[in-house]
Amino acid sequence: MVQAKSWILAKHFDGFPKNSDFQLQLEELPEPKDGEVLLEAVFLSVDPYMRPFSRVRMKEGDVMIGTQIAKVIQSKNPAFPVGSHVVGRCGWRTHALSDGTDLVPVMPDWPKDVSLSLALGTIGMPGLTALYGIEEVLGLQKGETLLVNAAAGAVGTVVGQIAKIKGCKVVGSAGSDAKVAYLKELGFDEAFNYKTVSSLEEALKKASPGGYDCFFENVGGIFSSVAVQQMKNFGRIAVCGSISTYNDAVHQTGPYPHLTMIFKQLKMEGFMQSRWEHKNPESLKRLMDWFKEEKLKCREHLTKGFENMPAAFMGMLQGENIGKAVIAV
Repeated sequence: MVQAKSWILAKHFDGFPKNSDFQLQLEELPEPKDGEVLLEAVFLSVDPYMRPFSRVRMKEGDVMIGTQIAKVIQSKNPAFPVGSHVVGRCGWRTHALSDGTDLVPVMPDWPKDVSLSLALGTIGMPGLTALYGIEEVLGLQKGETLLVNAAAGAVGTVVGQIAKIKGCKVVGSAGSDAKVAYLKELGFDEAFNYKTVSSLEEALKKASPGGYDCFFENVGGIFSSVAVQQMKNFGRIAVCGSISTYNDAVHQTGPYPHLTMIFKQLKMEGFMQSRWEHKNPESLKRLMDWFKEEKLKCREHLTKGFENMPAAFMGMLQGENIGKAVIAV
């Protein structure tokens, strides 16, 4: 018998999450049955999507949703031998039983000198989100200008670097001077702190006076309303996230973009990376190759201790992280 810890959603979030919304739970897990494996979490992920998904995919008392890198410590499933590592949608748990249907083995040729935590970030879901948003939704072409907000986050940092690989001009917006400095390190052509500029409109115009061909949208709200006005005719917008609205107790309203979208003949498409799941093996290999070639750099915001998951989650929602927010058990 293994004692497992899990964080449950004790109360649905009302506005910004609070410590009292989470509860630590202990349970004894039985031995795995035929076809099952027992997993031990090594790294766990906290991501912005967990905030809106908690309302539509969870009820009070459920274990918090999420992905982890786990080690197989007992196995009665030949597809997952003891000692192997998997990416699993096991939620906020230290240990879990699985029949394997929700598990994906870590890439078989994963380099020994690369932390497995990157399979939750640049070489994982956030990296795939960036890649598919750029290639499948935006169809970004060499020489175009791309705007990305929340640019210093897990997705935004990869978006900007892939756009540079493709020969584009990249403008990034972030919420601190340290983040802006990091974007410059990554090769962004222009970057600014949206919290300190006197006018978001003027900052966007200064960064790219001719406007933007593509906009990778992670923030929503007022930023989106202003950015849409700076798009070129026939511009494309990939809507990946809306983090500025996730904790609103009262929905934000207007201004509305419809006339601008008509006059400029813009295309806006929401997406989730799971649409192209069939491409993941090939896409993860491409991301890993770029990483090995040092065309993709990554930074992680590492929190130690499973007991600190709620704090890490709330910190990520407040923008404390540069790059991917990860918890090491």
